[in-house]
Amino acid sequence: MGSWQKIFSDELVYRAEIVKAVLGENEIDAVILNKRDTNYHWGSHEVMVAADDVLKAIKIIKEEINFE
Repeated sequence: MGSWQKIFSDELVYRAEIVKAVLGENEIDAVILNKRDTNYHWGSHEVMVAADDVLKAIKIIKEEINFE
């Protein structure tokens, strides 16, 4: 597996978990990197995928996930 790249970022962890789950259903391995500062409550949760899966993952996010 190549290097990991960020494909999604949000302050709310449940949104990152939803993205990770949808990618998993589409056979894309994803991890969540917690970049939130626990003392000051700023930052985000980043969803990372392998470099080979970036384009496919972005397409899935755009077509299958809507948080509105």
